[in-house]
Amino acid sequence: MASLLGRLGGWCARHGLIVLALWIVAAVALTAGTVVFGRPTSNDVSIPGTDAQRAHELMRDGFGPGFDPGGTVQLVLYDKDGPLTDEPDKAAIERTLTALRAVPHVVEAQTPFRMGGIAANLRIGVIMVRMEGHDPSKLVDNTKKLSDAAEAARAVGIEVVPADASTPADKEIKTGPSEIIGVICALLVLLLAFGTLVAALIPIFAALISIGVGLGVIGLLGHALDVPKQAPIMATMIGLGVGIDYALFLLSRHRRLLAAGVPVDQAVRTTVAGSGGAVVFAGGTVIIALSALLLAGFPLMRTLGWITGISVVCAVLTSITLVPALLGLLGHRVNALRLPFIGRRARPAHGPASGWAALGLWVTKRPWAVLAGSVAVLAALSAPALGLKLGALDDGYGDRDSPARRSYELLEVGFGPGINGPLVVVAELNQKVENTDPAAPIVQVLAQRVEHTEGVAHVAEPLLNENGRSVMIQAVTDYAPSDPKALDVVRAVRAIDVPGASVHVGGEVAGMADATQRISERTPLVIAVVVMLSAMLLLLAFRAPLVAIKAALMNLVSLGAAFGALAMVFSFGLGSGLVGMDAPADASTGFINMYFFSVPIDSYVPLMLFAVLFGLSMDYEVFLLTAVRQAYLRTGDNRQAVAEGLGSTGRVITSAALIMVAVFVAFIAYPDPLVKVFGVGLAVAIAVDATIIRGFLVPATMVLLGRWNWWCPKWLDRLLPPMSIAEHDDDVPEVPEVGAKPEAVGRT
Repeated sequence: MASLLGRLGGWCARHGLIVLALWIVAAVALTAGTVVFGRPTSNDVSIPGTDAQRAHELMRDGFGPGFDPGGTVQLVLYDKDGPLTDEPDKAAIERTLTALRAVPHVVEAQTPFRMGGIAANLRIGVIMVRMEGHDPSKLVDNTKKLSDAAEAARAVGIEVVPADASTPADKEIKTGPSEIIGVICALLVLLLAFGTLVAALIPIFAALISIGVGLGVIGLLGHALDVPKQAPIMATMIGLGVGIDYALFLLSRHRRLLAAGVPVDQAVRTTVAGSGGAVVFAGGTVIIALSALLLAGFPLMRTLGWITGISVVCAVLTSITLVPALLGLLGHRVNALRLPFIGRRARPAHGPASGWAALGLWVTKRPWAVLAGSVAVLAALSAPALGLKLGALDDGYGDRDSPARRSYELLEVGFGPGINGPLVVVAELNQKVENTDPAAPIVQVLAQRVEHTEGVAHVAEPLLNENGRSVMIQAVTDYAPSDPKALDVVRAVRAIDVPGASVHVGGEVAGMADATQRISERTPLVIAVVVMLSAMLLLLAFRAPLVAIKAALMNLVSLGAAFGALAMVFSFGLGSGLVGMDAPADASTGFINMYFFSVPIDSYVPLMLFAVLFGLSMDYEVFLLTAVRQAYLRTGDNRQAVAEGLGSTGRVITSAALIMVAVFVAFIAYPDPLVKVFGVGLAVAIAVDATIIRGFLVPATMVLLGRWNWWCPKWLDRLLPPMSIAEHDDDVPEVPEVGAKPEAVGRT
């Protein structure tokens, strides 16, 4: 594999203009395609085979217009000056209803002056609009048209807010400031790491091209597949971090070779053959971890996993093709535009010991003490994870200035917390029932049993479908969607036993209950597959079983610290407001509560975070082990190899980690709670991984294992294909004598 990558790197270096042009054309063409054709997204959170999914399928069958996805829009009305029943308000609302019924595809606009349509204080009401024959993926546009049609109500001082109860499918998270902040922070770190502007810009350019191609592919895939609205921003977050990091590792090795006097083309080939192989294996572990989400049984996670993997594939491809092309084109000009004071030349391979090498020597002299100290610190960081609270993150925690948050609070004040997450109870009947008044006995019994369930505030009138074989009852609970007690109500309603009927419960809360159960069932399988496949990939890379198993287990340690940080910030509320989460309305009673309050974390987030973090953590493990293995093959001294490997990679791993942390912290500014959770978790995990784990824990364990690090049974060695990335020292190949000084050597 090393020779194949070396030949690829050499070809790209010799044909730099062609490679550069191809990548730019691909990025521009794909981006233009998304501009012309759009990048549709979906928010399909269906879970096949669950009770909630069955309820939703029945709900769409014969219950009339408005029960398909995106078929219902609620407009919340609020008059702070007086009751909506005052004559001027009533007249304005009637004019609004007339205007709404004239909007295309509207088949029904229910007056707020109906049973359950107006609050007890008479100041808050709800207009229910049902649509048919429209494009569900254009719910945002349709909602805006309906909101615009309510100008008659606004003219008399009534506030009209779309409830956003049916989460728009095309409500895409917009990109912008966070990417810019992340790129600027990364550039500053690269300037400090390399000391030259040209070298610092290479990883930035490669990562931006990679993201452009990846987002273009993802955007166009949205026309054929359901792409979650969070997918583009997740792909950007991960792609930007790994894209810069991979290019950074290659560039660091290349500059060290140039400093040792290696000709440019040979330096590129050697760099791609060695560090390029590490990049391929590191990217492979990320992709494997994300691909394991296919086993989670949750379509949203499955799609987010493989779509995010597209950005990682693009990052790997640009690293082993575009970066070598740029290095070949620039030659020794890669060190041009040196900055004063911080500008310094790359340290030649096997040169004087660096500060990281000194740390490595310090660790190797006292491995037991370092091991004990590292374990104690990591245990303290991971302990809060035991208090991690999972639950539904409803619109009550959304952006305070958003219509969704405003409508949520108005509905809660007027109709109680359960109105924002009603249960949809659909019962399949064994025999056909006629739609009569009063309703058939079985329908009355079902409605009474649901209404008398503990935790149910009130129920709507039962609705029979066209064929008389299903009955639907909407029930409002006493609890907000994010309240764990709402899940107890779902379980109680599902336990209702009425002869001749099979009861199913759908809605947001029921769907979350099913998601939690499905994920808890599949989590052990996903974790086992990720750990096993990652260990196998490391076994292929290093042909060392103990190292592969140890590396896979070490990555689990950094996850504990990440979940501990999430628990501290969100579950215990120590700084949830500081990361941009807005306190729910009833929590905003004082300065302290404005910044410190508990926020539930969606049940699928920890498993997805596990997959992403496991893959990213493996990157640094691969680069560190590659350097240690090469030093060991050269010296045969395990302690010296560990110290030398840490010394040669410590600075670049630290720089890469700083870049990733800066990128992830920048994305915390996004309004989407999922992105905030990932930003906090990823930033903490990468910081811990690159310092405590790679700087202390891994070196200490490698010293204690001694020669067992690289032990491999002969029978296994014969079975493994020749794919090792560290079976030779590629730092300084044999360099022929040249007449010019290294600084004067150009492209060969």
